[in-house]
Amino acid sequence: MPLILSVKGKFPIFGRDCFIAENATVVGEVEMGNNCSVWFNAVVRGDVNYIKIGDNVNIQDGVVIHCTYQRAPTIIGNDVSIGHNALVHGCTLKNNVLIGMGSIVMDHAVIEEFCIIAAGSVVLENTICESGYIYAGTPARKIKAVSEEQRAMLKKLPQNYIMYSQWFTEPGEGSSASLQDPS
Repeated sequence: MPLILSVKGKFPIFGRDCFIAENATVVGEVEMGNNCSVWFNAVVRGDVNYIKIGDNVNIQDGVVIHCTYQRAPTIIGNDVSIGHNALVHGCTLKNNVLIGMGSIVMDHAVIEEFCIIAAGSVVLENTICESGYIYAGTPARKIKAVSEEQRAMLKKLPQNYIMYSQWFTEPGEGSSASLQDPS
């Protein structure tokens, strides 16, 4: 079973049809929308500040989502894909964003809609990544506009992860948890 814990009386809240992998961790003041997935070895740690996650968000294997005490919550919009081993910390990710594998997004950074943060990039504190662009490097810099094909991918990728999570929650499949809103 995934590790899901309250911290200081605040327990994670899950929307409908969320998949939390067997060895994922979600603790504290975390609010997750519908059709989200938290994959193997991912950690969503709302212990020192809150984390708000929209609908259709996939938090892939090894991702860490955290915040800064009394300073920087983490806010994630709808239709966001956070690639394997990324670190998302005290920042805002708006709708239709891809955070590439191994990337780091730091406190008070804002990733606007339809942005791609390339694999291995570091988005420094207080950086604003303009809507519709690819950012890459250390520190991350605007590289080029997101193409129409890439915009389509930003909309399709979250739907793919909804499908993948269903593979683990179908009767007779693994022992991972599918969480439902109790209301």
